[in-house]
Amino acid sequence: MPREGLAYLSDIVEACEAISSAIHGLDLVSYESNRLVRSSVEREFIIIGEAIAALARHAPELFARITQARRAVDFRNLLAHEYATVDDAIVWAIADRGVPVLRSECEALMARILQGETD
Repeated sequence: MPREGLAYLSDIVEACEAISSAIHGLDLVSYESNRLVRSSVEREFIIIGEAIAALARHAPELFARITQARRAVDFRNLLAHEYATVDDAIVWAIADRGVPVLRSECEALMARILQGETD
């Protein structure tokens, strides 16, 4: 039995929280110099991409409400398959600016689901 959309959204929010926690208090230079943090952040982005890809298959109406959904899946693929070309500055920028937006969108979707809204 496939998981429900709410579970995938929860996975995304948790991964966003982990990324925010990992980069808290860092700047780009600090991020670039810490392999453990970079690995952690990239792993969480892979989880996000997998969860969003699952939404595309199992809950396309939720996938459609995430503004950068397709780009998140593509980013996951880059991290997993093209690791040698990963630009730490791009990962940092997405972690710093994109993750809060994604988290907010997914939390709002979760709230709507929990309130029984289906439109």
